[in-house]
Amino acid sequence: RHCMCVCVIKDMVERLAHSEANAKRIQIVEHCFGSSGQPLIKPGRVLVGEGVLTKLCRKRNEPRQFYLFNDILVYGSIILDKKKYSKQHIIPLEDVKVQSIENEGPWKNGWQIISPTKSFAVFAATPNEKAEWMAHINKCIVDILAKTSKKPVNDYAAVWVPDREADTCMHCLKAKFTPISRRHHCRKCGAVVCGNCSNKKFLLPYQSSKPLRVCVSCYDTLSSAQAEKDSHLAEPQPSTVATPRSDYEMQDDWSEDGKQHPPYEGQIYESSDDDGEDEGGEQTQGELGTINTEPTFYQQGAM
Repeated sequence: RHCMCVCVIKDMVERLAHSEANAKRIQIVEHCFGSSGQPLIKPGRVLVGEGVLTKLCRKRNEPRQFYLFNDILVYGSIILDKKKYSKQHIIPLEDVKVQSIENEGPWKNGWQIISPTKSFAVFAATPNEKAEWMAHINKCIVDILAKTSKKPVNDYAAVWVPDREADTCMHCLKAKFTPISRRHHCRKCGAVVCGNCSNKKFLLPYQSSKPLRVCVSCYDTLSSAQAEKDSHLAEPQPSTVATPRSDYEMQDDWSEDGKQHPPYEGQIYESSDDDGEDEGGEQTQGELGTINTEPTFYQQGAM
């Protein structure tokens, strides 16, 4: 069944590209995000499918509305099912790879969506839905890379370890997290670390134009690699110079990192980061229990 699904995707996309139904669907998506979202209508762009997936967020797992286009993946927070979404995120598929996750405990049917600027895990309701999502995403990635002749990227953002999975620093294994001793994430490896073990920054060009917080292990590794690369220079590059800072001085890194990326084209656009998503002002997963999570993929007959 899934092999047949992959075989018809290319023909389906070509047929949908010039259909009125496709244009209308994309207009509906734009309307659901409102003025806070980015324009999505573009010549040749096709809405391949849509549905609700559970996203592994920093503080808790949350349902998110996902839209798969033939060139981008769009997702956002659910305010009113099928009517209103917020915090639109856009990821270019040419920079994406997907990787299956083994079932563990209550969380099953998952995979990672990995890109240079942001990586995270999502979960479908059933094995069939997972297979459908992954087959469609992978086929769209193959097609867009063939169309643009772009080579797959080699540097990807780490998938962050959720806060709840670390009561103590994953680096020193000593510092316990409290309301005063805050958790931080290394932008290179994704580990949850204390302030003392992540008091340096390093430039990760594929994630940001500004130096980002990294753990001391990643900093040493990155610095050594950069020093070797720049050994022919009389002075080290400015990007390799990091000044240790206090935990207080770095407390705004999370929101800072979430706002530094310019609107799409070419990289992920975020109106907010996961930490902002998980704060107040939205419905909780319990309140969203009545939402239909079954995905819809637009076949030729639905045009």
